[in-house]
Amino acid sequence: MNQKGSTRSFGEQGEEYAVELLKKKGYEIIEKNFRTKFGEIDIVAREGERIVFVEVKTRWSKKFGLPEEAVTPRKLAKIRRVAQYFLLSHPRLPQKAQIEVVAIEVNKGKVTSAKIIKVD
Repeated sequence: MNQKGSTRSFGEQGEEYAVELLKKKGYEIIEKNFRTKFGEIDIVAREGERIVFVEVKTRWSKKFGLPEEAVTPRKLAKIRRVAQYFLLSHPRLPQKAQIEVVAIEVNKGKVTSAKIIKVD
């Protein structure tokens, strides 16, 4: 990962890394950047008989705290609304759902920490 570009491209790089991490852990990626009028979910994946809604947070410095600390109760409520909409619009998929955060820390262009955190 390199540090060139805008915050948006940093986020995109973090999401690309998260997709690869999830695939290595056996997740099947269903959709990226699922957008509705209610909000967006970075990654929708399937793990066995669960649909997993993934929020990706990448930090390039400790200045703003740990990546997972950026997932506030308000943000989780928004993810839950979008997740409900996704499940309603995809009735053939398993309806058991999980929210997870992929927290990525980068130092000098290299990933120093990447973890999957189950939220519910």
